[in-house]
Amino acid sequence: MIITGSTRIFYCIADPIAQVRAPELYNTLFDRHGVDAVMVPMQVKAEHLMETLRALFASPSVGGAALSIPHKAMGARAVGRVTREASVAGAVNAIRRGEDGALEGALFDGLGFARSLDRYGIDISSRRVLIIGAGGAASALTAALADRGCPHIALFDPDRFKAEQLARNVLTAYPACRIEAVESNDPAKFDLVINASPLGLNPDDLLPVPVHRLNVDAFVYDILMKGQPTPLLRAVGQRGIRGVPGFDMLVQQAGLYLNFFGFPELANVVAEEEAALRQLLEESHQLD
Repeated sequence: MIITGSTRIFYCIADPIAQVRAPELYNTLFDRHGVDAVMVPMQVKAEHLMETLRALFASPSVGGAALSIPHKAMGARAVGRVTREASVAGAVNAIRRGEDGALEGALFDGLGFARSLDRYGIDISSRRVLIIGAGGAASALTAALADRGCPHIALFDPDRFKAEQLARNVLTAYPACRIEAVESNDPAKFDLVINASPLGLNPDDLLPVPVHRLNVDAFVYDILMKGQPTPLLRAVGQRGIRGVPGFDMLVQQAGLYLNFFGFPELANVVAEEEAALRQLLEESHQLD
């Protein structure tokens, strides 16, 4: 990949940044298909996000930004227009400059997650779901599950207020779904357990749920990207419980991101390369 004066620059912004996988995926696609663009990882503290976005989008060289932990909710406050999914969840994970110069935000986590569930044949129409976390990713996944008719979603976060607020926000859009904040991360009564928290990023982190309490017929989804399999997926695998790695959700979002960032032709070929992209992400951060 050769970066020139005309290269379109996209940023992947997070804190911490080492766990992000989007630059690997999109730079591989840009290079493979001769697209004059690059995605650069950038670590930014939450208190500096707004000023960073203002500075970056002041440059016409910048085509957009992808947001990861912990910036998705705050990112929604930085834009003038959002998609329906972003509005319901109160979060964005992609920002671009609109034709009128105003910033526009979208949220693709939920759509990518829903596609991943389809790929693994997980029907959520009768499942009881436990989500660990109440940040931007959890918001997107909660809204996506409610949109698909999931009958019961429980939210656990150490900050009970955040979980309650998320439940209220999504219930406003999907009143038929039972969504509640719960006091415990006990997964015993749930069919689908989702880690949408940062737990597992650091070596000394506790597991998001007590794995010995999982139903053997449950399905576990860990949205963390780095260090595959994650501590949670290793633990559930030892019990013979099915699990899905988070990078599958990233692959399922790729075409959506590319369309949003102005590369519709490249978005159209992503489906043909899903297997190769999944292998890239699985192998490049696989644990020994």
